[in-house]
Amino acid sequence: MEIRILEDRANPLMRRHEVRFEVAHATAATPSRDAVRGELSKLVNAPKDRVIIERMHARYGTAVTRGDAVVYESADAAKAIARSHILVRNGLKEKPVKGPAAPAAEPKAPEAPAPAAAPEAEKKE
Repeated sequence: MEIRILEDRANPLMRRHEVRFEVAHATAATPSRDAVRGELSKLVNAPKDRVIIERMHARYGTAVTRGDAVVYESADAAKAIARSHILVRNGLKEKPVKGPAAPAAEPKAPEAPAPAAAPEAEKKE
């Protein structure tokens, strides 16, 4: 896997660098987002938790993947500014659970008393 940086722009307002990259993977399948983040972090000299891949697109019929990534100044800035679904894709945040939240300890309702045995009908002689 070989990564080339096509464009690198500074965005001081958002406290990040925006990077456009291209990955050549001639002998393998499309690389995972995590593998590309690791290699890209080495190229830009930043820790992996500050590198967030926005999108990756493998071109049909070729062994080339292009994508966009952002490199934040700090990990706190990354978690505050980046969209939550992008953080989930990059493994920096847990996916929220849908549905009602189950409380840790639910109070149990008291059990209904067992029905009393019906008196036997008196025998007729």
